Amino acid sequence: MAERRNSWLNKTNVLMMLSVLGPGIIVSMVDNDAGGIATYSVAGARYGYSILWILIPTGVLLYLVQEMNARMGIVTGKGLASLIREEFSFRLTAMIMVAMLVANFANTVSEFAGVAASSQIFGISKYIAVPIAAVAIWWLVLKGSYKVVEKVFMLVSLVYIAYIISAILAKPQWNAVAHGLLVPSGQLNGPFVVMAVTIIGTTIAPWMQFYQQSAIVDKGLSVDQLVYERLDTAIGTVFLTIAALAIMICCAAAFFNKAGIGATTITSAEQAAKGLAPVAGQYATYLFAFGLLFASVFAGCILPLTTAYTVCEAFGWEYGVDRKFSQAPKFYTVYTTFIAGGAILILIPRMPLITLMIVSQTIMGMLLPVILTCMLKIIRNRDVMGDYVNGDAYNAVAWIAVIILYALDLLLVISSIFPIGR
Repeated sequence: MAERRNSWLNKTNVLMMLSVLGPGIIVSMVDNDAGGIATYSVAGARYGYSILWILIPTGVLLYLVQEMNARMGIVTGKGLASLIREEFSFRLTAMIMVAMLVANFANTVSEFAGVAASSQIFGISKYIAVPIAAVAIWWLVLKGSYKVVEKVFMLVSLVYIAYIISAILAKPQWNAVAHGLLVPSGQLNGPFVVMAVTIIGTTIAPWMQFYQQSAIVDKGLSVDQLVYERLDTAIGTVFLTIAALAIMICCAAAFFNKAGIGATTITSAEQAAKGLAPVAGQYATYLFAFGLLFASVFAGCILPLTTAYTVCEAFGWEYGVDRKFSQAPKFYTVYTTFIAGGAILILIPRMPLITLMIVSQTIMGMLLPVILTCMLKIIRNRDVMGDYVNGDAYNAVAWIAVIILYALDLLLVISSIFPIGR
């Protein structure tokens, strides 16, 4: 009888975990978007395996931040923008919203750039691929329930397996990979530091904090499910790190030190995809491009959705994927505007995409420590969090991480304005 009871309890726990999985995995996998893939590709080609180790502490910091988001969302039943509005001034909330709007829109445009670039590798015109992708992701959220949308997002997350396969096809030196992961190394010059900071800024993005907490509230998770959401967040962090490592390993094997020339300069993910063919075969090129295409579509859906969540929470408007357009018109208007605007801009000839990406990256770099500071103040407030506040040790570690991010992001902003010598 006891064995049957334990078996039932185990089965119940597994079913509970499966029902909770989603927000943590989705937010982490979307972080490997067109901009992220480009950053990891350039890092691998330029610095080889020596830069891999940076992703390990970055992954730890990411989990630390996203776990606090999960806890705040479950305990308060409110999104991060709502909590910031209630706990801080309206002026600060408005400033954060403006910065998020500009940066998220620039990133949305870059996602459609990823759709255009990857589709052209398969011989499909961007004038066909971009409008189809835009309509498809708009329709999914407008007509689907939260459960349906989440299932689609979880399914699309599997596309990142393509990068793991591409990395294997590129035949890396696995002993060098292990050394690069376990032994911190690098070059004491400006470009290496800037690349390291860029990897961290790409991996821990402000929109992630808003999306995961809003998704948890939209899903209606309760306090007794917190342990499973922590596991969801941990799984997502591990998946993100593995996918990012695979991209860097793939490009390090394919481009770095080929013909004894050392670093190879590439400027985009699609250039990386095309360059794989002579090294790893045409299949590797198509796999890499396939991953870029679906990652771009995936993020092209999530970023406008995050923006709609954030803006509506900040100003107290109705929101949620389970609501109809008539019930949350402002939510769907923001979502539609971002998708339509991003798709249209990418179809305009000679659009300065690099400038847009730099602007969005700089804004995110300035915004991230501000948001994390707000989070750490909220999560220590017992009137808001009750018994689920950060403990002293946890809070100390979190503040150290934030101080490090302040310094690193400040360096990124300074280097964007005043390029450090090579």
